[in-house]
Amino acid sequence: MAEPMGFYTDTTVCIGCKACEVACKEWNQLPARNGGVGVLSGDSYDNTRALDGIHWRHVKFVEQFSADRQDGRWLMMSDVCKHCAHAGCLEVCPTGAIIRTEFDTVVIQSDTCNGCRDCIGACPFGVIGINPVSGTAQKCTLCYDRMKVGLEPACAKACPTKMLGGLNSFYLLVDKPEVYGLPPDPRLPSRNLKRSALWSTLGAVALAIMGVFHFRERGGRPGRREGDDV
Repeated sequence: MAEPMGFYTDTTVCIGCKACEVACKEWNQLPARNGGVGVLSGDSYDNTRALDGIHWRHVKFVEQFSADRQDGRWLMMSDVCKHCAHAGCLEVCPTGAIIRTEFDTVVIQSDTCNGCRDCIGACPFGVIGINPVSGTAQKCTLCYDRMKVGLEPACAKACPTKMLGGLNSFYLLVDKPEVYGLPPDPRLPSRNLKRSALWSTLGAVALAIMGVFHFRERGGRPGRREGDDV
């Protein structure tokens, strides 16, 4: 039986080289944004800005400088899907496209995804997005295809400081999670599932009743006979 796999990210040794970003896009053949025409964000050196359907790994540049710019520091963090043990995206997927693999990771199967976006709203970390080419939800797979043949993820292979590895998804931070754009107390939408399911069921019942009455109304109308005036 395969052992659980995941990431360990030590932000204290991240140098912000973005080699992991490049390796991820190259291995997974992810399309470029804006047709490959680079557009500067004006937000420090961080032009990727966020995780989405075509950026499965994102190196954040967090600037902490005094008003006079005399003192300060950069915090850098290579962000990615957390492959949650209790994954909200997996819970809400209506097609079964999101699965838990033998490595205890969470993977979206594009050939089954219908692009409904339910998983995007269910992720407390905002790591899922729609790939404009495939039209399906996509995110980091922890290089499931590589792990099946005994290879480490492409991002970990490319990292010059070897900061990745370990179990599940752990981060060594030097400031509060919210400074890195992470939720301080992430919560899954599980508590809303029963309420949402109830309203969905009631809505379906109401539509069914309306359909029955509409069918009866149409069935009760006399048909036009041959020779009748039009």
